[in-house]
Amino acid sequence: MGKIFVAQLLGLPVFGPDGESIGRIRDLVAGLRVDGAPPRVLGVVIELATRRRIFVPMLRVAGIEPNAIMLATGSVNLRHFHQRPNEVLVVGQLLDARVEVVASGAQAVVVDTAMEPTRTRDWVLGRVAIRERTGRLGRRGPIQVLTWSEIRAPGITELTGQPQAAHQLLAVFDTMRAADVASALQDLPLKRRYEVADALDDERLADVIEELPEDDQKELLAHLDEERAADVLEAMDPDDAADLLAELSEMDKNRLLELMEPEESAPVRRLLEYSYDTAGGLMTPEPIVLTPDAPIAEALARVRNPDLTPALASMVFVCRPPTATPTGRYLGCVHIQRLLREPPFDLVAGAVDKKLASLRPTDSLVEVTRYFATYNLVCAPVVDDEDHLLGAITVDDVLDHLLPEGWREREPHIDPVAEEARRA
Repeated sequence: MGKIFVAQLLGLPVFGPDGESIGRIRDLVAGLRVDGAPPRVLGVVIELATRRRIFVPMLRVAGIEPNAIMLATGSVNLRHFHQRPNEVLVVGQLLDARVEVVASGAQAVVVDTAMEPTRTRDWVLGRVAIRERTGRLGRRGPIQVLTWSEIRAPGITELTGQPQAAHQLLAVFDTMRAADVASALQDLPLKRRYEVADALDDERLADVIEELPEDDQKELLAHLDEERAADVLEAMDPDDAADLLAELSEMDKNRLLELMEPEESAPVRRLLEYSYDTAGGLMTPEPIVLTPDAPIAEALARVRNPDLTPALASMVFVCRPPTATPTGRYLGCVHIQRLLREPPFDLVAGAVDKKLASLRPTDSLVEVTRYFATYNLVCAPVVDDEDHLLGAITVDDVLDHLLPEGWREREPHIDPVAEEARRA
């Protein structure tokens, strides 16, 4: 899929993976930035037959055709769409917005904008169609298509409703790793920290929360309204979401689990059955799982997914159907180095390592640590007594539990980003 002008999408029907009608496109939601980079398209607003409008993230959009939008497999969140402070409605707010052409200083209005896919599978508003304002009654200037960096939007803060200082922080944070953003957040005043959390989209906030100490995780989650807290938990890795929920009261934990989509809460509930310091409590239930008749090429395509951590992408697991955990009978694993050495048209069944021992969900943290040290691995399978793959443990999860409590806490120091936020 290449460049697509937003006006072409309005009113298009939306279909689910089985061809069922979902609704029609009514708008797109984007996150504006002040650093000159193109805004990221966060998702689409779909109007259901009941007139209810819901939000669907771009990751759920499997295909954009000239006459329809197709969604990928998975449940659709039917909660009513609410615009958040950092978000702008592309049709409802960005179109007709007044902008300035950087090269000439001419005043213009936005008449359309085009979204383009990036290498990381994101979509950005890379091009803007504008019409200059001639100042003559009855005269309309020609339409020009410019890159986002070729225009300036003085009203960008007003469009997003964000305080300028928080908006500037977001522009800085957008270039940083989630762990570094989490460290910077710890140095911010509580009010500014909440403003940034409110402005981050769910996926980005989930990544940041995963890198925070437990007390800060609970504090930020408590600040969010219940529905958004459930959305953020859905966007977190299931093992991290389970660890955070385990720290809450039974009432709060159960309430948030009820608000989560059943498909998202099910693996989290399974993880909560295990103690945090066992293999079952440490594992993620979403490793790469393939059937034995899958070709090596498919395995390589799966490990190239940029959303996977390097540790989780280091190994694929081969099982009988079903491939969702808990799987059918576990047959073994294939290391990424072996995948790179095999012809892409061969089947993964021929490359399976059947001799590598597996962890049991009740194995202690000491046993898990000894396992990783013995086999020199960064990822390991967790299998139950009936040979069903339950999940995988990565070495970073082990380190999180081996390091002293509070290791994520920041030592006091002067941080330029935090200092700027305090002065704002």
